[in-house]
This record gives sequence, C-alpha cells and structure tokens, in this order.
Amino acid sequence: MAKEMAMLHDVARCSACRACMVACKQWHNLPADFSTPFEGQYQSHADLTSKTINLIKMNERVDEKGKFHWDFIKFQCMHCQDPGCLKGCPENAISRLDSGAVVIDEEKCVGCGYCTINCPFNVPRVDPDRNKSTKCDLCFDRIEKGMVPACAKTCTAQAIDFGTIEEMRELARSRLIYVKDQFPNANLYGVEPNGVGGTHMMYILPDKPEVYGLPVDPKTPASINLWKDVIRPIGKIAGVGAAAGIAGLFVLSKIMGKKSN
Repeated sequence: MAKEMAMLHDVARCSACRACMVACKQWHNLPADFSTPFEGQYQSHADLTSKTINLIKMNERVDEKGKFHWDFIKFQCMHCQDPGCLKGCPENAISRLDSGAVVIDEEKCVGCGYCTINCPFNVPRVDPDRNKSTKCDLCFDRIEKGMVPACAKTCTAQAIDFGTIEEMRELARSRLIYVKDQFPNANLYGVEPNGVGGTHMMYILPDKPEVYGLPVDPKTPASINLWKDVIRPIGKIAGVGAAAGIAGLFVLSKIMGKKSN
C-alpha cells in the first residue's frame, strides 16, 4: 500500500512568483488560458479554470490599524480525507487513492458539475469544450514513481514541502512557532481533522483563513447523504421504470396496430 502523502504551503515564505503555476501547466500539458481579461491586478486569473488548476491568489487589503497587506496563497484542490466531490459524483468518476490524492477519471466523467456543487472549496471546473471536470490531481502519477509534485519541485522560495502526511503535520507544527513571532495571528489549516476529515493540502497561514478566501470550518454538504443514499437510487429506479414503461407502450402499440389491420 502506498504511503499517505501531503503538501504543505508555508504562505509566510511564499514570494508569489507563480513558478508553481508554470510547472503545473507544463506537467499536465495545459494550454494558455485567455478566459480572464486583464483587470489591473497582479493575480493572473480571477479564479481557477479548467485550464488553470493551480492558482496563486492575490489580495490587497488594509487592516483596522490602517496597515497595508498583500495576501497571497497557492489555491488548488485540497484533496480531502472525506471528499464531497467523490460523494456527489453520480458516475463514480472520482476516487481517493492510497496516497491521499483525489483524482477524476475523465473516461467516466460526464461533466455534470455535481463535484463543484458539493465541494466546500468550490474547486473542480467543467471544461466547456470537452465537457469534462478538471482539477489538481496532486501529480499522482509523479507520486507513484517516487517523485514530488511539479509545483513543489520548482518552488524557488522553498515555500512548498511534500512528504508523508505525518512528516508534513510535524513540520507545520514546528514552523508555526517561528511564524507566530512575526505574525501573531498565524495558524495551521488542514493539518488537524475538520469537517472534511482533514486535507492533504495544508497551509501555514500568517493570518486568519477568511483573509485568504478559505472557509473557516469546511464541511461536506449535509444534503449529500440524502442525495447519495435516497434521491440518487430512487432516480435510477425511476429511470429504469420509465424505460420499461416506454418499452411496454411501444410493444402495446405494435400489438394494437396489428389488431386494427
């Protein structure tokens, strides 16, 4: 069995150079994305897209003391322990690997978008041309060959670490002590179990999660269990019943047609 792995982004070390974005596109052979027009800011895209699955988010703000802050964070799929996207997928196209990577099988994906609806981080994006859902796959193919994800490999500021989940949790806790000396509000995100069971994308944040657009307490929608255990099975039964009914009507029409002749 493969070891459970995790990625740690120390935001306090990040220089927002976006080398991780370039490496991600190169490894996944993703084309340039011109879907987002220039809006006079440093952030390259307004949000994740089907062609940009790893994004450095940037935000300018002024705190209550009038001090200017430039907040940025590497944003991608969080690879949850208990993925809402996996639970919500009606085609069983999403799986969680032993390494912790949550991946989409494009052969099975029908582009319904339920993965996005049920993701508490609003990550997956449906490609409008291919009608397939896309997101970061934690470079699971590299992991299986003993390599680290492309983004972690190329980080110039040593802000991205990758290793076993135990190693990353220990590293995050030890580093937080030093980060707090400069940033009193610093905290860990995804390191401890939460509403999605914890994540394999972890952060050392200099400030509160909401500053970086992260949900304070991410949770898989409660309605998903109703969808998975009740509504979806009934829908399938109804679909089979409807098909059988249509077939029966077709046969009956043929019989009645013969009698009238």
